[in-house]
Amino acid sequence: MKSKVLAGVLTLAVVATGVSPAVASASGGDALAAVNTFIGTQDEGNTFPGASAPFGMTQVSPITSHYAGYRYTDTAIRGFGHFFLSGAGCWEQGGLVSTLPTTGEVGPGKAFDTAKAATFDQKQYASPFTHDGEVGKPGYYKVHLTGYGGVDVETTAATRAGVERYTFAQSHSNDANVFVNVGQANDKEPVTGSSIRVVDDRTVEGTVESQAFCGGKAYTTYFTTKFDKPFKAFGTWSPTGGTPGARTSEGGAGLRGAWLTFGGGGQVTASTAISQVDAAGARVNLASEHIRSFDAAKAEVQKTWRRELSTVDIKGGTPDDRTVFYTSLYHALLQPLTANDADGRYYGFDKKIHRAAGWTYYDFFSLWDTYRTQNQLLALLRPDRARDIAKSILAIHDQGGWLPRWAYASQETNTMTGDPVTPFLVDLWRFGALSGEEVHAYQALLQNSREIPPAASPFQGRSGNASYQKDGFVQYDPDFPKKGQDTDPNHGASATLEYALGDCSLSVMAAALGKKDDAAALAAKGRTYRTLWDETQTDRGFTGFFRPKVLGGAWFSPADKPYSPQSQDGFHEGTAWQYQWLVQQDVPGLVQRMGGPAATGKRLDDFFAYDELVKDPATGVRENWVVGPYDYYDQFRYNPNNEPDLHSPWMYALTGQPSKTSTVVRAAHTLFTNAPNGVTGNDDLGTMSAWYVFSALGMYPAVPGTGNFVLNAPRFATSVLHLENGRDITIQAPGADGSKLQAVSGLKVGSRSSDRGYVGFDQLKNGATLQFSLTTDLAGTTWATAPSSAPPSPCAG
Repeated sequence: MKSKVLAGVLTLAVVATGVSPAVASASGGDALAAVNTFIGTQDEGNTFPGASAPFGMTQVSPITSHYAGYRYTDTAIRGFGHFFLSGAGCWEQGGLVSTLPTTGEVGPGKAFDTAKAATFDQKQYASPFTHDGEVGKPGYYKVHLTGYGGVDVETTAATRAGVERYTFAQSHSNDANVFVNVGQANDKEPVTGSSIRVVDDRTVEGTVESQAFCGGKAYTTYFTTKFDKPFKAFGTWSPTGGTPGARTSEGGAGLRGAWLTFGGGGQVTASTAISQVDAAGARVNLASEHIRSFDAAKAEVQKTWRRELSTVDIKGGTPDDRTVFYTSLYHALLQPLTANDADGRYYGFDKKIHRAAGWTYYDFFSLWDTYRTQNQLLALLRPDRARDIAKSILAIHDQGGWLPRWAYASQETNTMTGDPVTPFLVDLWRFGALSGEEVHAYQALLQNSREIPPAASPFQGRSGNASYQKDGFVQYDPDFPKKGQDTDPNHGASATLEYALGDCSLSVMAAALGKKDDAAALAAKGRTYRTLWDETQTDRGFTGFFRPKVLGGAWFSPADKPYSPQSQDGFHEGTAWQYQWLVQQDVPGLVQRMGGPAATGKRLDDFFAYDELVKDPATGVRENWVVGPYDYYDQFRYNPNNEPDLHSPWMYALTGQPSKTSTVVRAAHTLFTNAPNGVTGNDDLGTMSAWYVFSALGMYPAVPGTGNFVLNAPRFATSVLHLENGRDITIQAPGADGSKLQAVSGLKVGSRSSDRGYVGFDQLKNGATLQFSLTTDLAGTTWATAPSSAPPSPCAG
């Protein structure tokens, strides 16, 4: 998801040259060594380079001047925060409990003048740093601060704690300090209240009240930090300045924190745990990790990461290919975040404390993004975790009364539009993650599909359901009231398409559960997209486009100009050109409206600038596709930076031209590079990274609810997915070469030849071997071009 408030941001390209750690290629077979956590830290990828455990509650990463935390081209580090999201697009997203090592005396008239409040502004005391020697690997980050006489900072993490090690220059004779800042966080993250208390000569505790993502409500984070050495001196600061020897500082918005002084410098290690429950929860979390030393914590988390990343083994490709692949897999395994404390307690959506016994409660769900890729990847590779994710979503429903859309810190932010939770949960059901909870989940989904939360509910749900249920479309009303950043009628046309896609996926589940009447009604709703097809609209030589309608059923027309399919009117972060392909559930119906297969193919060719891609994939992409991370509107071409048409390369395969799917995917891969700007747009909690993982493997979950993966030419000669049940999915593609345009010329599933352009989850879940034959004769291959080769559309009719 990309916040609309950021549209028009100017980005600065990063050229991958020299021996910078951000572009160094990994060699050998170690998946962890191949990861480069700096990928995505420039040009609004919004990833963080610091340390985290898989799906960890606590992350430790540097804060520069960017709202996501760290931007590769910045030159000063303000501190090391202990909570981050990976790849999100809105402001207000973390950097809480910021710590920074410094040197120099603290007191009235000293190097850090306690009489001046601005002394304790992290923008003022920030340290310059160098990329020389900077390291970003799973579970480990290292950087050299060039200020304060030179300080090496290393960070590592456990699931519920982060650890920093500060090594001060031996030549520096001054005492060493650590500043713990609770009144400031990432840029554009408002802190509305905070507290800090020096508990003893090694421990500080406190709270940070900050605003939730995308304009959400305030929430409180509790923390405890323990040091491996006693403090020689300490003090706290407040908006009026610092007080040496003071143990507490507490209040509303404004500068607040503590400085802790250690005699003789040397090396200092700090361990921090957070909790959204209470102070006791933070203490329990820190104690539960049994952190013996920095090196022991690093070894443990990297052992965990090696196990996670070795879920997929790849052979073939260049060192950079391996780095891009394993970094993408890494980013896809960072979230959702563990949200229950080590004792099982978590803060629920009913504002009460609950306990997860024998399972993990997760929070921070970017469903509009992750339902398209990352959700299915986790369900395939980590079904046990997917079951807990599904259970968490249902717990949110049971406690809050409704299913979430963008859940953040035990609240619904009502960010983005459409109905992402339906395909999200239905796919988890299809992958087996709802075993024993099918009826429970179905009832919650049916409520969400047909009803609207009451005005008093903090959940907005399908706010366009009144007109959608009655007339088959969500009206376009830019002034429709909203409970958060977004509401469906503000983007009525795209919301209609998202509702229809979700209802169709739910119809599949209904049919499997024996709910025949529901299944038929929901399948019909899966075809409501047709109400917005305006067969009179023409653009770029093509006739027929989706167009928003206003309440009552009249076509929307701007007051001062004719309606254009390239406009933003009625569509969320896209145009009718991008959203015209969001009809995977009824491909025959879409093709008919576009004038038949030949006309649909020509429209796809124009959408992707296909002829230019064949000539030169990298140049064709950069000169013709949408390349700005927030360039949503006034566009008629593919936007690889944003979610609405991520599946659209596979529309070629769904309409009988699978070789062109492979061409477009290989062209899109040129945007994923081993460099700080090597992610397309915001990574959106692993969504874009999961897109790369699936497309590089040669399979993509294009049609929600079906469990089918539509195929394309794999990037690697061999890929092996090690499933939790002990079985393997082996994907073989001899001669695969990511630097060339290749298409599939043949396929064997096991020992049998297959002309199907897809495989189902049921074929894969107990292990399978897919053997691809590849060709560079893009126009000559006829594999999977027969009408029966494409997967059936679940709501065609």
